[in-house]
Amino acid sequence: MKRFNRNYIPLKFKLLWYFLFFGAIILVVLWAFQSFFLESFYTMSKSAQVERKARIISRSIQENKNIKTTIQDVASSNGLSVYIYLSSGSLLDGIYSCEYDNPATALNLEYHDVYSYYYEAQANGGTYMCVTSNSEEDVARQKITKLINQISSPDSAQNDIRFKVDKEKNRTQNMVYADIIKSPDESEYFLIITSSITPLTNTVDIIKSQLIIVSMVFVLLSILFSIYASRRIAKPISRTNTAAKELAKKNYDVDFNAVGYLEVEELNETLNYAKSELAATEKLQRELIANISHDLRTPLTMITGYGEVMRDLPGENTPENIQIIIDEAARLSTLVNDLLDLSKLQSGATEMKMTRFCLTDSVKDIFTRYSKLREQDGYNITFEYTENVYVMADELRISQVIYNLVNNAVNHCGDDKTVIVTQKLLENGVVRLEVTDHGEGIPPDKLPYIWDRYYKVDKEHKRGVIGTGLGLSIVKGILDSHNARYGVKSTLGKGSTFWFEIAAC
Repeated sequence: MKRFNRNYIPLKFKLLWYFLFFGAIILVVLWAFQSFFLESFYTMSKSAQVERKARIISRSIQENKNIKTTIQDVASSNGLSVYIYLSSGSLLDGIYSCEYDNPATALNLEYHDVYSYYYEAQANGGTYMCVTSNSEEDVARQKITKLINQISSPDSAQNDIRFKVDKEKNRTQNMVYADIIKSPDESEYFLIITSSITPLTNTVDIIKSQLIIVSMVFVLLSILFSIYASRRIAKPISRTNTAAKELAKKNYDVDFNAVGYLEVEELNETLNYAKSELAATEKLQRELIANISHDLRTPLTMITGYGEVMRDLPGENTPENIQIIIDEAARLSTLVNDLLDLSKLQSGATEMKMTRFCLTDSVKDIFTRYSKLREQDGYNITFEYTENVYVMADELRISQVIYNLVNNAVNHCGDDKTVIVTQKLLENGVVRLEVTDHGEGIPPDKLPYIWDRYYKVDKEHKRGVIGTGLGLSIVKGILDSHNARYGVKSTLGKGSTFWFEIAAC
């Protein structure tokens, strides 16, 4: 049996489970809060409220401003009972009280309770807060008082006055806040605020019943939303994945156009760029094979043809025919060597042997190879410089760069057959070598591709005057190995200038 691997679960199902899990966590937190923390949260909120109102009254007493009005407003608007006592020695004299708490559940405050709260406040630094419960007798007495009031009411129904004290299972709780206050005239006042804490047993039961319905609706909505959201999020990725599979089959007509969110659109832009580059690379590979086949076939055909002529026809074994065979074999050998050099450069297998040498002398030595072109074919190849410059580089490879750039200029020099090589020593200690021709130039959109193997601007493969068509690719590989800067400037109808820079020493 194949082992289950969660990495192969589709994205939309993973997102579905994540959304549902998140919804379940919300429900659990909601149930836990309503079932276990509601009463404690209610008590904490009630104590904070009482403490805030006590500070308002205390500030009014300390400033001796609108004390009774402030107490009336605070007590009536919040359902509180407020008691003010004046401390004189060991006695507490009640001077003002205001009761707006629920009479049925309000705390029966006795004098011994007042003194008890006073001593607790003294021991606690001036303030004291507690939650207390009425005794069962107090609760019964309050209930009986309520029944008497109901009986005395002519509109009371007989079934509304039935009450049994022993059915009261929960004692009434009250919150008490005590504060010892010093007035500006050094008098000491004692403030007590009481507030009933409503039993939440029935409220919790009602909330739980309501929460069951809310939970069912929430589960249904969360499932529907999870299914919709997971499909909506996963759909663009699925479309991109489908298009990528087509691209892997070398279908370069596929479009990555899935939309939905920023990351997917950026991924599609990257894949569209990769698609165009892969299509261009495959096209270049086909052209490379065709061009190499052409360059190999031509010298082989000439070698075979001249060899058969010399074998079959008497008197054709001439030095001229033998020289043609030698020249074509040399051209074939050069092509193979260039292909090997290019492969080594691109794979990083070629090790550069850095030495100090005169770049100016290397250019002069290379120019001796073009004496035949200058004398017999009328080419004007010149070298312009002001001083000898030394560099630290691989002399053989840099000579190969110069030779290939000159070859490229010769093959595209135009009708005037002029090639100009210029050596410049820049202010930053860098020598710049430029090779200029007066040919047709290169279109701006073609410049990034001219360093590719066998890339032809006009797409027509022509055999150059000299070279194998791999020169610029070899130049790029050698200069990259030297971390040298290089480039080309070209104007249509006026020619091109290839250049590279290397540090002088």
